Amino acid sequence: MVEKDKWMSIGEIVAPQGLKGAIRLKPSSDFPERFTKPGKRWIQNANELPTEIKLLKGMLIPGKSIYIISIEGVSNRSAAEEIIGWKLVIPVDSRPKLNKDEYHYFDLIGLEARRGKKKTLIGYVTDLIKGGNDLLEIELVEGKKVLVPFVKEIVPVIEIKEKWLLITPPPGLLEL
Repeated sequence: MVEKDKWMSIGEIVAPQGLKGAIRLKPSSDFPERFTKPGKRWIQNANELPTEIKLLKGMLIPGKSIYIISIEGVSNRSAAEEIIGWKLVIPVDSRPKLNKDEYHYFDLIGLEARRGKKKTLIGYVTDLIKGGNDLLEIELVEGKKVLVPFVKEIVPVIEIKEKWLLITPPPGLLEL
């Protein structure tokens, strides 16, 4: 049996595109071939086990961080609407090797966010928002969520194996 925690999300199905079953997908991966190269993929609904699918084609919408993909068996708008919110997933062990100072989205989620010389726990990383500049979403221990620019000057230390990162926010950033 395939275990649920052996998979990582690389994108989310966000909307249908047109009437013939094409799907809009918001990526959470920096590897475009995962969305454009035809072949075997998996989709997953909430906490269910992934379902194997066949990606027929995909393309990036120019100027946006959205792909339009076509999946075998999804041939009309109704079928596309049924899988809105599902994740496109891959086996965790198929992740490409990264260079120093590069991180997989999956590895950042859940890290403790610490601050200062004493490395005081201030919260946990709950999301990475991709865009012009990547932003870490951190849920502070008091429950408020803040967005922190994911740049070396503000996030100088990341310890994946120890499950924490250090942030040095400019004055007022955590109070927004």
